Amino acid sequence: MLFYSRSVKFIAFISIFALALVIRLYDLTDLPLDIHPTRQLLSAIKARALYYEIQPDGIPTWKLEAGIKLSQLKADVEPVIFERLVAFTYRLTGEQVWVARIYSSLFWLIGGVFLFLTARELVSFEGALFSTAYYLFFPYAIIASRSFQPDPLMVMLTLAFWWIFLHWIRSSAWHHALLAGLVGGFAILIKFSAAFFVIGAVLGLIFTRFKLRDVLRNTQVWAMALLGALPGLAYLYYGIYILGSLGSQFSGRFFPSLLISPANYLQWATKVNLAAGGLFIMLGLLSFYIVRGRQMLGLMIGLWSAYLLYGLFFDYHVATHDYYHLPFIPIVALSLAPLGEWLAAHWTETNVQGHKRGVVYIILFYGLFSVVWSVRNQMKAVDYRPDAVMWAEIGEKLSHEPTAMALTQDYGSRMEYYGLTSVGIWPTVDDMSHMELRRGGSSFERTFEKLVRNKSYFLITDFAELKKQPELKTRLQGYPVYAENEGYIIYQLRERK
Repeated sequence: MLFYSRSVKFIAFISIFALALVIRLYDLTDLPLDIHPTRQLLSAIKARALYYEIQPDGIPTWKLEAGIKLSQLKADVEPVIFERLVAFTYRLTGEQVWVARIYSSLFWLIGGVFLFLTARELVSFEGALFSTAYYLFFPYAIIASRSFQPDPLMVMLTLAFWWIFLHWIRSSAWHHALLAGLVGGFAILIKFSAAFFVIGAVLGLIFTRFKLRDVLRNTQVWAMALLGALPGLAYLYYGIYILGSLGSQFSGRFFPSLLISPANYLQWATKVNLAAGGLFIMLGLLSFYIVRGRQMLGLMIGLWSAYLLYGLFFDYHVATHDYYHLPFIPIVALSLAPLGEWLAAHWTETNVQGHKRGVVYIILFYGLFSVVWSVRNQMKAVDYRPDAVMWAEIGEKLSHEPTAMALTQDYGSRMEYYGLTSVGIWPTVDDMSHMELRRGGSSFERTFEKLVRNKSYFLITDFAELKKQPELKTRLQGYPVYAENEGYIIYQLRERK
């Protein structure tokens, strides 16, 4: 094999994880606007409110009330577990949103350890390391795994479940069964979509050892299923029947018409190519033809099938939200393990040793370093920190009162977090298309009159979107400018020119 001695294997393993952590901590204190700021700022708003509730000392009353009220306006799509952890840490660090970036990075790296352990059970060390290197260093994975949202934690728990369940398949030990049920159930509680990848792994592995009749009679299987289902079902009951707000959060996620839309599948392919890489997806699929071992093949079949069903169920979101493909990255990674094993075996057969082996190590390190350096340059290219000042200024111009309609980024989340002000949201062109899918369209005049009826101002910060809506631009030019600066303009709606 390529890595003969244990010391070289240990150094290789530690090195890739150390490098993976270093790149994720680069530019740590920049604002969470680099990827899907709407989702990140939702968690930031929730965490801030929780922090204000547990440690209000020293915070101005108006700010305290505004922060808590803005959080209450946000529906809880998932349990606020990660946000509570961050809020608790704020007690030590103060309100520093980069704390979440550290946690997310650690979640992803711990998930990488479980991915390596799972792959190592099924293939050689080299195959497992190849799989883990892709998981840690694919550019999108580096950026997205730093984000303040529950997905990195969900992925970590899902990968831990794969490893534990594989041990149960081989041992049928009660402690593995109970631990698998608890970890799988917690993954599903963090984000319900994890159910696809938990159940996919179960179905892919369980029939490599048991027949259906034996599965249905197995007490441990039922115990795992019960432990896995209870946390999520309990939260569903709480959210739908006690809070009363969770049911509406599941609407707008599945559209039967999109199942027969070629354009939607092209958009899906575009998003998954960004998130996982078309070349690596192709190699992962080709690995089906070289995989050895029934359990590895079964797990791959189960997980790829789960991803396909997941994409068909979330047919709108997989075509419009690239972070919906984060759980697919470890699936592709695991599928690359047989290919990595095959390549290492081929190098061994061709007698790669001595100085040639050293050259191979240098080439591999160069590949990883080039990816890391490229992502580092991407992070360095944009500094979002000045944006916080602009949003705070807008909040002051509006007296922190919800009196403005806005065509703005991230559905007003930047305004809410940095400006401590809520605004009404004028729909983007994409939003209008989504609304047409759900309930049909409406004329511009009717929409405008309805949305600005009780508003005094109209805020524009997304000028690229304004160019796509000439009717809105023309209509707003009939109102006087209340305030403007680089990056924004506010129109006064109560007066006409």
